[in-house]
Amino acid sequence: MTVKDDLFQAEEGFWLAGKDHFRQHVDECCLLAFPQAGEMHGIFSNPQVAETVTSPTRWRDLTMSNRLLLEVTDDVAVISYRADVTRADGEPYSALISSGYVRREAGWKLAFHQHSPV
Repeated sequence: MTVKDDLFQAEEGFWLAGKDHFRQHVDECCLLAFPQAGEMHGIFSNPQVAETVTSPTRWRDLTMSNRLLLEVTDDVAVISYRADVTRADGEPYSALISSGYVRREAGWKLAFHQHSPV
């Protein structure tokens, strides 16, 4: 698998999988930037981020388009894409997403994640 494939596979899990996926794929600390009222903005620990998963079925029908990858170094990469997804309550949600990853001994870990609703 390529770096791009690995990162987008991990990213998809943040939308569609549960807390275990977050625990396995989020770095020790992660900078989150969500502009919606009541969402997280700041630096949070891996357990804090995992606890934001209220249900593994909170999203469905995910489409990730305009997938881009910037490999900053061999151990740092940033992806960006447009997400079109349906919330558990049936409401559609679209956003431009950026996520930064660092390569650790255990694999790629999410260190930065940002949403810009469209």
